[in-house]
Amino acid sequence: MVTALAAGRARSDIDVLSRAGLPLADFMAESAATLLGVIPFVAGCFSSTDPATSLISRTYKLGDLLGRNESDVAWARIEYGGEPDPTHYDEMVSAGSVAVGIHSATGGQVDRLERMADLVLPRFGYADEARVVFADRGGVWATLSILRGTDDAVFDPGELALLTEIAPALTRGIRTGLLSQVASREAAQPTGPAVLIIDATGRVVQSSPGAQERLAQLSTPGTDPLSYIQALIGGARRFASGAMDRMPRIRTRTPDGVWLVLHAAPIGGVGDRAGDVVVTIEEARPQEVVDIVAAAFTLTLREREVVGAVLRGADTKEIAASMHVSPYTVQDHLKSIFDKAGVGSRRKLVARVYFDQYLPRAGSALGVNGWFAGG
Repeated sequence: MVTALAAGRARSDIDVLSRAGLPLADFMAESAATLLGVIPFVAGCFSSTDPATSLISRTYKLGDLLGRNESDVAWARIEYGGEPDPTHYDEMVSAGSVAVGIHSATGGQVDRLERMADLVLPRFGYADEARVVFADRGGVWATLSILRGTDDAVFDPGELALLTEIAPALTRGIRTGLLSQVASREAAQPTGPAVLIIDATGRVVQSSPGAQERLAQLSTPGTDPLSYIQALIGGARRFASGAMDRMPRIRTRTPDGVWLVLHAAPIGGVGDRAGDVVVTIEEARPQEVVDIVAAAFTLTLREREVVGAVLRGADTKEIAASMHVSPYTVQDHLKSIFDKAGVGSRRKLVARVYFDQYLPRAGSALGVNGWFAGG
């Protein structure tokens, strides 16, 4: 049971961490350590998500799961293509749930859930799980799963309440962490899309040159890189069945600070090729990440319109005319934007929002593929 003193200390520590500007991996590690001191667990998994789709984009394992990847793909298939489950992250989002305990949600019958019966209990021996969704008006930024063994106490209402209370601060730290890392100058230059074709059984049956390197660039130590594309594969199949209204996409940032975009689409086929899905992985163009960066800065809709106009090179009068407001209103919006982005001028705003992953690698000339040749 969480004491009031311990809960207060955890809230304070996580609030400080969330404002420290730590890179995403560092923030998740530090905040997980703080949580462990007040809510014990034996294993866990912190995952960042694309806020536009809520699909997992990067995973950071905790405790006993560190270095273990033998069940990553099986877990992802259950989460994104298994039986309906009110404790799936997407169902939690739909229901407006922030934190749930599996033992509590099932009345102690945890083996009623597919992932518990087929994976978590038999392969790992974890008997209870607490799940948390970190979301704001910009979307879902991350999820957290922490687990306890059969000899441990189940997650109690006080612990779940604390997870709910600290979720906003954790969300803030995750948003900040996503933007805190500028691409390294040594980051690889883009080589064109990597393409994989996955059959109905989940096997990679074809891939383009460089596909394995792209998957390795996506993965974190101890994680099966194929687990990252299971969400896309499941989404493509739901799109094919009519259960989704658009094909899935994930934007994620690699450890060297480069944004990648992943797409998946179903392929028409017959016989043993029915159900094939094609996945593409490529470096994101600037316009593909502007909205996620703007959301991370918690810009309002009107502020995003102003940013878009600034990126197009419009001056204050032009922005005011296009938005049907006064120049003074535009200046007020710009001041708020500068404060949120931590910059002091339009030029720095453009660099902060648009070019963090491009300028560090800029050379004096463009290569044949239209990108900076490197300097």
